[in-house]
Amino acid sequence: MGWFCCQGKSSKKSVAEEDYRDSLDQKPTNFTATDSVKVDFKVNGNKEDGSKGDQLALDVKSLNLKEEVSQDRKDNGNRAQTFSFNELEAATGNFRVDCFLGEGGFGKVYKGHLERINQVVAIKQLDPNGLQGIREFVVEVLTLSLADHTNLVKLIGFCAEGEQRLLVYEYMPLGSLEDHLLDIRPGRKPLDWNTRMKIAAGAARGLEYLHDKMKPPVIYRDLKCSNILLGEGYHPKLSDFGLAKVGPSGDKTHVSTRVMGTYGYCAPDYAMTGQLTFKSDIYSFGVVLLELITGRKAIDHTKPAKEQNLIAWTCPQYSAW
Repeated sequence: MGWFCCQGKSSKKSVAEEDYRDSLDQKPTNFTATDSVKVDFKVNGNKEDGSKGDQLALDVKSLNLKEEVSQDRKDNGNRAQTFSFNELEAATGNFRVDCFLGEGGFGKVYKGHLERINQVVAIKQLDPNGLQGIREFVVEVLTLSLADHTNLVKLIGFCAEGEQRLLVYEYMPLGSLEDHLLDIRPGRKPLDWNTRMKIAAGAARGLEYLHDKMKPPVIYRDLKCSNILLGEGYHPKLSDFGLAKVGPSGDKTHVSTRVMGTYGYCAPDYAMTGQLTFKSDIYSFGVVLLELITGRKAIDHTKPAKEQNLIAWTCPQYSAW
């Protein structure tokens, strides 16, 4: 999702995930996701009645979600704070139009300033009529609360109050890779080669962390240009983890699940069989890399029929080398 497109242009949307129920054999049967996530239940410096934090636990229970945790039962020290809806409303000036940054499958994203932490943030508000829902909200909170890497966007906190579900992230001032590569505004220079390779390397490191360093490992499932956000100096960070899935472990080679993701980035074998592997992410990374090299979109219906699919267009040219 192109969160930080200042023109408010909608980007490609991902559809909702089917399941996130995997669990480790070592986990006691009464263990739930919120046991493993550090959540700060103090709002405005005062101890709340716990309803906001409890709502996340209720979401986990109602969706029958069981989150994977580290084998040593330690998180990465991240603290996902809870915010009241009034706080986030105030931070965005009641979600003013001039604070609007972009929109995707989850909902609209706004730039705001949170007085309590004195920080500029990006606030993503769930659209109850959108393509994603509470399941993706919960998965994102749990995944990012267990992750800690310079190439993954930082989740500052969340709001789960009544029907409201909002996510609060660090603000990425340069927007998404899509904004700079595929939908370049008039007057903006194309990315130079060194910057493109820097972004590719950073995205690869973020993916490596999810696959090889997180315990248990995570399959991202939604790697695309609009989900690679850029900070100062074009430092890339992977974002939007609502479709993340715990990867296979032990002697298992894949995870069977409904096919989710974005057309053009989804691995063909996964699309045909529903068998998700870490290689599914690698395929998506290859598509992004081709976009960086060529400056073309994965799917572009403005091109001639034979050139609309980037992979189909490039394969014959590589075969000729």
